[in-house]
Amino acid sequence: MVHLNLRHSTRSIYLGLACVSLTLHLLLALFCLSVLQSACVLPTSSSSSVPRIDPVSHASSSSSSAASNKQANSRQHGDGHKPSVESSRSKLEELFRHPLYNLPRPKLQEDDWLLRLKTDAEAEETEQQSASEEEGYDKVTWTRDEETHPPWLRFHLGISRWELYDRKDLNLAQLTHYLATQRILGAVQKKGGTQLKLLVSFPNYGQALLKPMRQSRDAETDVNLFYFSDFERHNAEIAAFHLDRVLGFNRIPPVVGRLINVTTQIREVTTDERLSRTFFTSPAGNVCFYGKCEYYCSVEHPVCGRPHALEVSLATMLPDLSLAPRRSWRSPWRRSYSRTKLAHWEKDAAYCDTVKETPPYNRGTRLVDLIDMAVLDFLMSNMDRHHYETFEEFGNETFLLHLDNGRAFGRHSQDEPSILAPLVQCCRIRRSTLLRLRLLSRPDFRLSDVMRESLAQDPLSAVAPLLSEPHLSALDRRLATVLAAVQSCQDRNEDVVYNDLDEHDDQQLGENP
Repeated sequence: MVHLNLRHSTRSIYLGLACVSLTLHLLLALFCLSVLQSACVLPTSSSSSVPRIDPVSHASSSSSSAASNKQANSRQHGDGHKPSVESSRSKLEELFRHPLYNLPRPKLQEDDWLLRLKTDAEAEETEQQSASEEEGYDKVTWTRDEETHPPWLRFHLGISRWELYDRKDLNLAQLTHYLATQRILGAVQKKGGTQLKLLVSFPNYGQALLKPMRQSRDAETDVNLFYFSDFERHNAEIAAFHLDRVLGFNRIPPVVGRLINVTTQIREVTTDERLSRTFFTSPAGNVCFYGKCEYYCSVEHPVCGRPHALEVSLATMLPDLSLAPRRSWRSPWRRSYSRTKLAHWEKDAAYCDTVKETPPYNRGTRLVDLIDMAVLDFLMSNMDRHHYETFEEFGNETFLLHLDNGRAFGRHSQDEPSILAPLVQCCRIRRSTLLRLRLLSRPDFRLSDVMRESLAQDPLSAVAPLLSEPHLSALDRRLATVLAAVQSCQDRNEDVVYNDLDEHDDQQLGENP
């Protein structure tokens, strides 16, 4: 009996202890759960300080920020091809709207045009004779109606006593487009000159003078090379045309850049056996040729495609000499073209006094025309101006042709002050030229800016800028030098400016005297 009571008492104790233990475990579990739950909840203050990020708006914001940074970087460092936001307006268009580029022109008389259309009878005879189509050429359907004329013929008919073309003539854009896109029907090496150049023909009987790319645009002329032994540059011919137009001279035939195929557009269409014999394929697999000429026409100095593509300049041809004879004049400031001798003008500071007494420089505008050309040559650093030409039809009362500019833009790191000798020694300059130079020195125009914009219109600018930024900067530096030379002349002389603007006052021209 006592044993049964003891067993019952022991069981009760065990059950009590088990209940106590279970209760303690439950309390401990509840406590831990409470602690863990409070530790996993973020504080309200921390939660409100972290913004919620939307993936879509975040991507848009990043793109906008990147574009903003790109624009800011462009404004800070400058863009060689496109104007910045602050200067989005066209400086070139503003320049050509200026009164100095829109002076009233004297009415041209019949003898002020280089070429004249034939009479109706002569035109009919010409149409009958040209009715048969030559192989590869378009059928000639030209009449007295200007709309039937190809662009190159309209250019020829637009040459007057005072300029090669009217800048406002819509045919100018058609002509450059035609040069850049027409099918090349034939190519032969042009005779004369010291370096390689080709004469290419088009189906509508037009022709152009081709100069190939010989070196990169950034390559500067070696300082040890003489001016007469340097490569000619295709981009110099293009840039010279644009600079001549920006200066308001309009005396260089239109020039355009073009990317051609050496094989299909020269080698396969040439009828020049001497030229065709100089083609070869280089070890690099490029198609090359070198032609026949005095300088750099050898297998050591080839013109090569990559492997077929080649950059060239194409200059509009002037009317045939049988239709419009030209006279070649030896420049009074011609260099000696000697490695040891100096020219007379390089040794005599009073040389211009003799020139002023020598026809045709003793009357008319010939002297200031020559000084215009010297300013152009100095700006583009062209030392190779040994001759210049005029149309015989106009006698001595006409403009000078600014031809053959391939040796320009050779160096940007230094200037050649001797090119300005005609201006410095004669202390004479045309007033319209001086006012335009002053205009181009102003920040709201700036020669480098309008040149950059003008050159960007050329097809080859899509490959690379026609002039590098150092060359453009050199234009501004040289322009300042020209204006300083004029000022120095005015400080020492009274009759420096040749006034070709008698009928226009300073207020009309928007410039101080």
